[in-house]
Amino acid sequence: MTSAGQQDSVELRAAAAHLGRRRFLTVTGAAAALAFATNLPTAGAASAAELDARKIADNPFTLGVASGDPQPASVLLWTRLAPAPYEPGNGLPNERVTVQWELAHDARFRRVARRGSVTAHPEFNHSVHVEVGHLDAARTYYFRFKTGKWISETGRTRTAPAVGSKVSSLTLAAVSCQAYHDGYFTAYKHLADDDVDVVFHLGDYLYEYAVNSVGGNRNYTDRTLPALFNRETQTLEDYRLRYALYKSDPDLRAAHAAHPFVVTWDDHEAENNYAGDLDENGNPPAEFLVRRAAAYRAYWENLPLRSPQRPQGPDLQLYRRLQWGRLAQFDILDTRQYRSDQAYGDGSHVPGPESTDPKRTLTGATQERWLTDGWRRSRALWNVVPQQVTFSQRKLDLNAVAKVSMDAWDGYTASRERVLAGAKSAGIENLMVLTGDVHVGYAFDIKDDFDDQASRTVGTEIVATSIASGKDGADKPANWETYTKANPHMKFYNGRRGYVTVDLGQESARADFKTVSAVSKPGAPIATAASFVTEAGNPGLEPA
Repeated sequence: MTSAGQQDSVELRAAAAHLGRRRFLTVTGAAAALAFATNLPTAGAASAAELDARKIADNPFTLGVASGDPQPASVLLWTRLAPAPYEPGNGLPNERVTVQWELAHDARFRRVARRGSVTAHPEFNHSVHVEVGHLDAARTYYFRFKTGKWISETGRTRTAPAVGSKVSSLTLAAVSCQAYHDGYFTAYKHLADDDVDVVFHLGDYLYEYAVNSVGGNRNYTDRTLPALFNRETQTLEDYRLRYALYKSDPDLRAAHAAHPFVVTWDDHEAENNYAGDLDENGNPPAEFLVRRAAAYRAYWENLPLRSPQRPQGPDLQLYRRLQWGRLAQFDILDTRQYRSDQAYGDGSHVPGPESTDPKRTLTGATQERWLTDGWRRSRALWNVVPQQVTFSQRKLDLNAVAKVSMDAWDGYTASRERVLAGAKSAGIENLMVLTGDVHVGYAFDIKDDFDDQASRTVGTEIVATSIASGKDGADKPANWETYTKANPHMKFYNGRRGYVTVDLGQESARADFKTVSAVSKPGAPIATAASFVTEAGNPGLEPA
């Protein structure tokens, strides 16, 4: 980017940071954004009259409850008031609402650990984020919200073990890519019943694409969705309503109520394959930054994120670090907001000077330093990196010089080499990368040199398939033979929908790839498609 372009980007970010609510809902051009920018009240600002919650006639907890980012002494609790979730404004006036919350040791709330109240502000679409502190480490808790005569469903969460404590095991689930219009979220129904400690969502929680009156591939016969969903999301109101549609799914709500989530985004939460302030259609960055600001704001409003992740205009620091005693360190990445533009116009392409340019980055320099510095300080047995796009080399054909994806780490090879060099320099022995994005399940050995299969294996990559994106899929996609031949470090490839669980232990880690037979109709059973084990101190995947 030129110096003039950099200055324009700074000015546009500043404008978007002060973009008022009304302009957020309607503006699509930077000129209007700059001309009509006004200050938007922040959380805690009493900018609206207070609604008497006794006047709320319909259940406001239609979008469920959630918790996230567990820490040793605290949890983050979330809900959003929406008595009419498919209507602009969600059926509430532009007034603030007082919401009570309770956190208990038991599901019947006979032993309440903490309780309090919080304000649901209209500026944040009546969402609430409650950071409850002074809790016991490594404990299960139950929570709920109340307002007026209404009581939410009960959620279950847990705190992380104390920093530095010895932990024998942890079970996590990894999920990604839940296109509502591609099918039912049946995998979440099974995940809600699964015995896991925490769920990592690796991106594409939302899709910007239109959803027609029958819900696309869901093909509803018992309901008709409003026409306002049958357009691509552009404005803040569009994104807010789309989250309401997604969160109305009972299986998604069940998974959120059952387990704490740790979330990171990919591209579709804003727009397909965007890179930094550049969208996929070549529109002016000015326009996209306004759209990105709306998308980021709605993302924070609708997910269980703590206050450091609250957006500032079109910027939101989503990368962050969580500890699970001495067993695991989780470095959650954002590979979308700071990346260089995709090489060769995106898509698949053979590697070349543009994609291998050492100045190219997928994480941005600041996040890259944060990651490698964190590894140097890590005392964890397992260093796990939840992130978005395929990290390992993935050749797409059998040619002497194969095409690779320019949107994945293959399109940013210098960035990948720097990250792996940082891991080796820090002495990381048990590196595990968790990935989403590609709507299939993969298991990779991460090689010191992907073009030399005899080189040392330096870690493992577990790629979670999609919840719904890609429709029903198949156990062996059409390119299964090509991919497995072209990538001998690929130990598993499956194209069904589902999720993956990973059991981290003191001696080994086990990954179970769980898939459903269909998402085109609800209620499909779940099965384990494959299981792999990697030993602590001896990277490399073996069938379990």
